[in-house]
Amino acid sequence: MTMTSVAKGTTRANEDFTGAVPTAAVLVDGAGIPGGEATCRHGVAWYAGRLGANLLSLVGDRGLPALLAEAVEQVTDEHRHTCDVANPISPSAAVAVLRLSGGLLEYLVLGDAFLVLDRADDAPLVVSDPREVIISRSYEPALEAAAKGSEDYHRLLRDLRANRNQPGGFWVAKDDPRAADEAITGSCAISELSGAVLLSNGAGRIVDPFQLADWPGVMAVLASSGPADIIHRVRQAETRHAVAADDATITYCTDLGQA
Repeated sequence: MTMTSVAKGTTRANEDFTGAVPTAAVLVDGAGIPGGEATCRHGVAWYAGRLGANLLSLVGDRGLPALLAEAVEQVTDEHRHTCDVANPISPSAAVAVLRLSGGLLEYLVLGDAFLVLDRADDAPLVVSDPREVIISRSYEPALEAAAKGSEDYHRLLRDLRANRNQPGGFWVAKDDPRAADEAITGSCAISELSGAVLLSNGAGRIVDPFQLADWPGVMAVLASSGPADIIHRVRQAETRHAVAADDATITYCTDLGQA
């Protein structure tokens, strides 16, 4: 197992978390909104780290949505008395989990993280939850047309956030454990896999929007030169296209049958 995580810059904490135990790996991509510091004194990096650590401590035989629900409830309980956990701009996160169990690799994705299964005799299976991306992109033209910081701009942002953890909207880990029931889940026989990778949205930029590689190409780069090379290519593209950097995290797993 190889893990690489690079913060977006030097002035803010890395808001991604990744970790593993012998039979499971977790990636949490924390999300913060400007002004969110007033709602949570701990911050997004703390939320992502606590949620990820709680998930790893709970790995067992229960279904992955149930484990995620309990982890969300635990971290919410840890700061509900000091922070405004229900505020729409308090910390939240996308989550990707894989677990080896009884000859199967079980997986869960909630929010805009990625999990890719490298199948020995077929194209990679890409597991993603596109709902947040689809809804966010529908607001982009109006947000670009509005003056940044104007009342109209902030109204549009409030409307966008109102879709979070709502039927017909998109779902993330935040303060409501019921969001875990909306995760994308499944399983695959370990014998069919040559590897698996978890990627935060920032690392997934290598495919979308930068189109530097397709997913088979990503798996080939990982096998030849590892996660750091993927993130290096993303950073170069961000600079080339004048796109603000994002935290980028990859956990790459091979020899799954040896766990």
